Amino acid sequence: MKRLLKIFAIALTAMFVLVSINGSAQNTSTKTLLKNATLIDGNGGKPLQNIDILIDGETISEIGTNLSASGAKLVNLKGKTVMPALISAHVHVGVIKGNEGGAKFYTRQNIISQLKKYQDYGIGTVLAMGTDRPLLFETGLRDSSVRGLLPGARLYSAGYGFNVPDPTVSHDYFLGNLYRPASVAEVPLMMEQLAKLKPEVVKLWVDGKMKPEVYQAILQEAHKHNIRGLAHVFYLSDARKLVASGIDIFGHSIRDSVVDNALVEQMKARNIPYIPTLTLDLFAHAYAGKPYWLNDKFFKKSLEPGVYEMLSSEKYHNDQKASSASARAAAAFQIAMKNVKKLHDAGVMIALGTDSGSFPYRPQGFAEHLELEMLVKAGLTPLQAITIATRNAARVLRIEKSFGTLEKGKVADLIILGSNPVENIKNTRDIEGVYKGGMVVSRGQK
Repeated sequence: MKRLLKIFAIALTAMFVLVSINGSAQNTSTKTLLKNATLIDGNGGKPLQNIDILIDGETISEIGTNLSASGAKLVNLKGKTVMPALISAHVHVGVIKGNEGGAKFYTRQNIISQLKKYQDYGIGTVLAMGTDRPLLFETGLRDSSVRGLLPGARLYSAGYGFNVPDPTVSHDYFLGNLYRPASVAEVPLMMEQLAKLKPEVVKLWVDGKMKPEVYQAILQEAHKHNIRGLAHVFYLSDARKLVASGIDIFGHSIRDSVVDNALVEQMKARNIPYIPTLTLDLFAHAYAGKPYWLNDKFFKKSLEPGVYEMLSSEKYHNDQKASSASARAAAAFQIAMKNVKKLHDAGVMIALGTDSGSFPYRPQGFAEHLELEMLVKAGLTPLQAITIATRNAARVLRIEKSFGTLEKGKVADLIILGSNPVENIKNTRDIEGVYKGGMVVSRGQK
């Protein structure tokens, strides 16, 4: 009997060891199999039904039907929609906190907090547009974020942009760290300094103020360093001159006039992307009325502390109603809506960008979803808007080999939605899960 008990004890111990080993292997498995999802892959095609996505480590290893994978974690997504994480190719980070803005808020903690907010709203990658500070580069924060080593959205940077001389601008202002050449002669050294940061693009604030000879010099020097130039524009006349001068990307809408056919053809021929930032002008005039989103939780959770109280106050409402700038923004918004439709229909590449984070009333995360809604309101289809926010934005950042669409071999940055945005673009807000590099990093912001 003792011998039998001893043999039983040895066998039981062996069984527990085996279970422990198997359990450990399952817990450390790098594979996740998403089952039975509706797939919007970002390439613009119709959604595919009952699709399985096998994620191995950070990447998608297979997409198909009736897939199986030994040891993979199974996630049943019947009735759910999977799409690529959004990419916003024009934002600002670290320049606001609460109701304020300025250099004092450009801290590692604030930047990461804002990148996590973008991620909670399903935005996997952002491009900060020219208002960054040395902290981002000297501490390796930018590089670590791009590699996916830090929490939140992956942060790409345009470094320090170029603007016109302005003695009233303090270094502590959020635009206080820009290059401001007084002459063409100053441009080469400034561009040489910027090139050391390896920015994605260089931003030029033109807006009828920068002299053509100066922005031409900026573009020439940028191209010597293989850096593309992106223009902050408003006027059609500036846009025409910029195209003739070699601009690579438009970072805002043309908003004083409807674009002419000649300019459209030139932009198309030169493959100049257009980032419309429709919500910039929408936010600048919407509070003269009572926008539908004002008491929406999805909107309110995107705001910095104290901003909701400001935006919902009667004083702010009345100030906006009386503001000539608000009226100008309302007119500019209508022209911007016409231009994005005309340019898109002509075949010009449109990419998502919002200018979110530059001021507290342009909330990070919510602005990107509202931009999608405005693209549809301008006359585009939900699928076209989604492609603009995924594949096209990835192409502007030149990261389309790994990001922007859900395909075999690409990084598994994706969002899971409880409802289909093809039926209603607002369903991009119905976020149930956010994956970054194959890992669940958020359950969304509702």
